[in-house]
Amino acid sequence: MASRDLDFQGRPVVAVTGVGVVTSLGRGVTDNWAALTAGRSGIHPITRFPTDNLRTTIAGTIDFMNVEPWSGIALSYALAEAAGTEAIAMAGLDPAAFGAPLFLAAPPIELEWSQRLALDKLGGDAREEAGYDRLLELARANRSREIYDLTLFGGISERLADRLGTRGLPITLSTACASGASAIQLGLEAIRRGDADRCIAIGTDGSVGAEALIRFSLLSALSTQNEVPERASKPFSKDRDGFVMAEGAGALVLESLAAARARGATILGVVHGIGEQADDFHRTRSKPDGSPIISTIRAGLEDAGLTPSDIGYINAHGTSTPENDRMEYSGLAAVFGETIGSVPISSNKSMIGHTLTAAGAIEAVVSILSMREGLLPPTINYAQPDPAIPLDTVPNAARSADVSAVLSNSFGFGGQNVSLVLGREPR
Repeated sequence: MASRDLDFQGRPVVAVTGVGVVTSLGRGVTDNWAALTAGRSGIHPITRFPTDNLRTTIAGTIDFMNVEPWSGIALSYALAEAAGTEAIAMAGLDPAAFGAPLFLAAPPIELEWSQRLALDKLGGDAREEAGYDRLLELARANRSREIYDLTLFGGISERLADRLGTRGLPITLSTACASGASAIQLGLEAIRRGDADRCIAIGTDGSVGAEALIRFSLLSALSTQNEVPERASKPFSKDRDGFVMAEGAGALVLESLAAARARGATILGVVHGIGEQADDFHRTRSKPDGSPIISTIRAGLEDAGLTPSDIGYINAHGTSTPENDRMEYSGLAAVFGETIGSVPISSNKSMIGHTLTAAGAIEAVVSILSMREGLLPPTINYAQPDPAIPLDTVPNAARSADVSAVLSNSFGFGGQNVSLVLGREPR
């Protein structure tokens, strides 16, 4: 491998040659980029299930891709398939015969009520004791492809592997809100090790159901500003009160720079480095001193061989929860120092909501597009700046900018932290 295809540590440079995306703003890169840069919101009232007596009645659900009967698994697959085929086609490869590994970030979905009721109908006497033991027994006693597909969490990656023609055993992971970035990390490491010349990393989440929404609501994590849905998600604003659940998928075709050049592929961007650290403080809260977030950002910059001064834009985790936004600012300020106030930083979640498992992959796609197009999507709904978070949030309107390196943060419940360092072109 030629030296121009290696990074500063002698590892293969990893290029991005295709991207795909679906969010509540639309299907595909073109529609999403136009909406994001126009500052449009995809948040709306929930119609998928009754919301009577719920504190939160809004979300970024994807209602234009009909999946019947609806289930989080079925929709998560449909979103991943749409984003994955777009990314592979953009890379100039065959969306039905990709021939390389798949790394999938998917939501940890339990059996939903539609699936439980379908199983229950197979049991005859409904007076038998309810519970998971009975559901397991019903599944064992009714061995069919239909039941297998109905109950298998790993079925998303299996179906994707068949649809996209990937190679080897597909990997499914779930590291909370960092999952999409973690999938990219696994792809980067596989190429650096020489295990593959290319791969596809996909983050998907179509799991906005009543149970999931109620659970997050019980954690007091969700916004309750239901009256004007498109204004509810307001990262870094003083009047923020929680995140807005949302759905979507992002996909990236990753290739060694040498392999991409050999086949004449268009280089959309590069993955310079990734930092990953665990926070053992609490199931949902960040460690008060911010040390895991700080070390994650520093590890990403070190892995990339860059310094804070090299970063021209930060794609924030920016969930719109009071604590998360404050902790992200504290972590960034510790690494960037006084210059953090002059580095543009915006949150796509202000427009599409928090896509949970898919967020890191979607935001990586947006980061690549931001560098290629020279345009930074805004943080909308920024009407009341928080004086405790003095950042340049690219408020309310997109901004032209010449950016060659982006930091994209993903900090998840359970202490999962990942920082991607992405570049416009190889160094």
